[in-house]
Amino acid sequence: MRQTTKTSRDINATPGKIYLALTDPILLAKWQVPGDMKAKVHYFDLKVGGGYQMSLFYPDNEVEFTGKTSDKEDKFTAKFVELIPDTKIVMIINFDTSDPNYSGEMTMEVNLEPIDTGTRVTFLFENIPVGIRPEDNEAGASSSLEKLAKLVER
Repeated sequence: MRQTTKTSRDINATPGKIYLALTDPILLAKWQVPGDMKAKVHYFDLKVGGGYQMSLFYPDNEVEFTGKTSDKEDKFTAKFVELIPDTKIVMIINFDTSDPNYSGEMTMEVNLEPIDTGTRVTFLFENIPVGIRPEDNEAGASSSLEKLAKLVER
């Protein structure tokens, strides 16, 4: 059965500044990687119907998780299906994998809601592949939101 998770964080920055960090490939590679992982953006095309391809690399000392693409790599393609500047991004994500437990289209929706102290950023993941435990997806999303906050709150 496919799963859903929702993770939010209040960030002391404007929706515009956060949207920029969500749509700039250099900044994306800095915040979208959970924990101690590293990232590489292979291509990026910011338009509906466009998207990006990215690899996330596990640190050498990581032994608990195995990558979806190779032992130390999760490679995925994201296709933008909705882009509303400073408000919302919806994308379809496909992992580059031969493992059916990680295949299929996962939807990631990012909502930016202005609040008194800045912006509430919410990541909604739907149709999460069965090989990804919801608690792991939430932990990764929380880690990415923390990095996003540190990047834009400077």
